[in-house]
Amino acid sequence: MKLYTSIGPNPHVVRMYMAERDITLPTQDVDIVKGENLGVPYLSVNPAAQSPALELDDGSIITEIWPICEYLDETHTGDSLFGANPEERAQTRRWTRWVDLNVLEPMTNGFRFSEGLAMFKDRTRCLPEAAPGLKARAQDKLKFLDGQLASRAYVAGDSFSFADIMLFCFLAFGNQVGQPLNPAFQHLTAWFEKVGARPSASV
Repeated sequence: MKLYTSIGPNPHVVRMYMAERDITLPTQDVDIVKGENLGVPYLSVNPAAQSPALELDDGSIITEIWPICEYLDETHTGDSLFGANPEERAQTRRWTRWVDLNVLEPMTNGFRFSEGLAMFKDRTRCLPEAAPGLKARAQDKLKFLDGQLASRAYVAGDSFSFADIMLFCFLAFGNQVGQPLNPAFQHLTAWFEKVGARPSASV
């Protein structure tokens, strides 16, 4: 197998997951700043021009960070980061989905439509007028999540899971692109510092 990777929060999710599960794969860097993802040969790997992508031994491709990590989780021995039983897996998927829709999507589009506009304006439809509202929506949902973390250790329950990796990598990205974590969210800040202390967070 081979992992196509690049800068950005999405590849960070996969790398952090792999570090947590002690999975090592050959990698190939894709320079998305220079637009390598927008031309051949990368479009033959992922026609959607997004990174990362996982190439399997038979040459088939898996894209999107959640399916990539779940595939690796199911095909490698060791403790799962999606849950040890159906209930745990359901809760992990529930909160991963919630984080993705309510925090990650508005946060990243808020960036693309403002600080990242110069890079993305010719690559996808951008709505600069929507950026402030998207950023505010992400903050509203982080406030809600801060309240949830008052009564549990991690995003999906009492155990560290893929949901934590997803949220951490994108909040770390937000800190770099003008959407810093609000220190008033005390429970979320404590969680972020705890996850950030894990060796996998720095990959």
